[in-house]
Amino acid sequence: LRSCSPGRARRTNASRRACLVARFGDIYAQERLDAETLLRTYISDMEMVQRIIYIAAVESFHAAKMAYRQFKIRVRETLSLGHSGPESLEDTVLDYIVRHEDLYDVQASVNEVIRSMNINPKISFPPEIDFIVISTLIRELCRVAFSMQTLVPPLDIAFGTDGELFSETKYHRSFDSDFTAALVAYHVWPALMENDLVIVKGEAVTKR
Repeated sequence: LRSCSPGRARRTNASRRACLVARFGDIYAQERLDAETLLRTYISDMEMVQRIIYIAAVESFHAAKMAYRQFKIRVRETLSLGHSGPESLEDTVLDYIVRHEDLYDVQASVNEVIRSMNINPKISFPPEIDFIVISTLIRELCRVAFSMQTLVPPLDIAFGTDGELFSETKYHRSFDSDFTAALVAYHVWPALMENDLVIVKGEAVTKR
């Protein structure tokens, strides 16, 4: 009998995690700023621009996690028919998903995010423009969020609400914040979490 050994996905977990955390930082530094510049050509209100980008990030993670759950169910159903080991079915499913991440229909998630953003009451957009203009940012966020679900444990973003108490462990204050204010006026970028621990701080604006 072959001994049960961890699957390839688990063996590569640490290196994949490091790459994904770095990629999340890159998106904050590059694609987020590109999206900001693009939106500023249509919207003069910087707060609205930053709210749009933050909501795009939140909705991207939500859509990617939903897509991952559905993808995993389909893979498990298919692989369970002929599974005999030595790895557990869960490890076999995870290995398959990691090897075939290109089968993830990222465009369907992008469309889902844009649909959700169109009905979000906190953000508005000039009627002649569509949120599709920031689809590059949304696509990259969906991709990284989907891949983060294949980690053990998975990575996710922190839940943030306007008016919450500012947390030094979770967020950096934006440069235009009131540094004496205790409450978050709005969020610029979500914090990245592993279980309940902050891996990468987000960004928030505090005002009185």
